[in-house]
Amino acid sequence: MKKSILFLFALIAFISCDTNKNKEQKEAEVYMFTSFREPATDGLKLLYSYNGYKWDSIPGIFLKPEARVQKLMRDPSIATGPDGTFHLVWTCSWKGDPAFGYASSKDLINWSEQRHIPIMAFDTTTVNVWAPELFYDDVNNDFIIVWASTIPFKFEKGIEDEDNNHRLYYTRTKDFKDFSKAEILYDPGYSSIDAVIVKRDSADYVLVFKDNTRPERNMRVAFGKTAIGPYGNQSEKFTENFTEGPSVVKAGDEWLIYFDAYRKKSYDAVSTKDFKTFTDINGKISVPTGHKHGTIFKAPERVLKALLDK
Repeated sequence: MKKSILFLFALIAFISCDTNKNKEQKEAEVYMFTSFREPATDGLKLLYSYNGYKWDSIPGIFLKPEARVQKLMRDPSIATGPDGTFHLVWTCSWKGDPAFGYASSKDLINWSEQRHIPIMAFDTTTVNVWAPELFYDDVNNDFIIVWASTIPFKFEKGIEDEDNNHRLYYTRTKDFKDFSKAEILYDPGYSSIDAVIVKRDSADYVLVFKDNTRPERNMRVAFGKTAIGPYGNQSEKFTENFTEGPSVVKAGDEWLIYFDAYRKKSYDAVSTKDFKTFTDINGKISVPTGHKHGTIFKAPERVLKALLDK
């Protein structure tokens, strides 16, 4: 009888362990990278990686842009919240449009109706809404969207033309239906675009962004204690000039910062542990030719397999 009870407990433990193993295997995650190709009229493309360094393309277009005015899809950014829904925002026009595009999906294959979110319509002189970037704020349980806009004569002109004097704005939302009023996220005192919020630890955030002034046009970082700042202690540039579109991912004990070296027509990357010292890792990475400004996020491996099967 005692042996039977011991055998039963051992069997239950084995089944439980096996079930947990299967669950872990099913929920294994991969890195994914949103992408587009010039002239940005085709739509959403995706890359994937198992280690964050070597990337491959997933064949096909997964969402064709329909949001007005110019029906572009540049700078696609995807983030998920606790329910696993993939939320996508993108630049839908070059100029003359105070909005970004939005859609959502459970599997990156079937998408909701696309929406045109006129976040800067409160000022009719707004020139553009560029490179919206999603960040899930686990402190406030909502999403922050960061982008760059130009409002002529609103800021000190500097060396940029009035229609190219960008500043970084943000809005918050829990449901992508109601959005807080757009506010300045960070004003470094000059034209800046392409901002990414990175959470390193509790009350420890980094803002990676592009100094868009001539002749700079390179990447810098600033530091803050909350996701919306205030940000300060701005760094010197950590990339060459003519670089933009950063995306940041944690791989092991290092942060990898990918960016578009558009003058060289290549996608490059640096690694860092402290966002103060940066190391060129171009010899360690592989990115498909033609890949443009996107966002790295994680997805269940089963989602990737379904995309590849499709």
